[in-house]
Amino acid sequence: MSLTARPLPPVTEADHSLGPQDAPVTMVEYGDLECQLCGEAHPVVERVRAHFGDRLRFVFRHFPIPSAHPHAQLAAEASEAAAAQGAFWPLFHKLYENQQHLERADLDRYAGELGLDLAAFDAALADGRYTQPIKDGFRAGLRAGVNGTPTFFINGQRYAGERDFAAMTAAIEQAMVS
Repeated sequence: MSLTARPLPPVTEADHSLGPQDAPVTMVEYGDLECQLCGEAHPVVERVRAHFGDRLRFVFRHFPIPSAHPHAQLAAEASEAAAAQGAFWPLFHKLYENQQHLERADLDRYAGELGLDLAAFDAALADGRYTQPIKDGFRAGLRAGVNGTPTFFINGQRYAGERDFAAMTAAIEQAMVS
């Protein structure tokens, strides 16, 4: 018996997204903030986003793999704690730019550099309020066929191409005419 991946969960207000909701193409990334391959893909994604502007909506979903990346879960939770203060994307970028420095003290320092309310940030990490939602998102990713990071979907279809600017741009352009 073979298992067939379920459709990609629809993008909702709970997702972190950049770009207009009515963009002709939505690219979803399942990523791990400590994953080296995700870190390498990050500047490519930023370049792709800049290239397409309002014609592309980018969505990031957490898919931490603690067995390979021991700081990934806490980094994901820290980004959610930042999101509660309207700073998901600034911390997201900072975490990818500093993947080798994701200890708790590092996360607190980044939150301070971003001007977050540190008491609220620390409380969110201490009480684990984002642990279960991140695990639930991980399971939804598994059901959609995600088995590693980074995994990209373009308009709901899994992208299997190279993670370089030319290949990703070509796939998005193809999705715009499909």
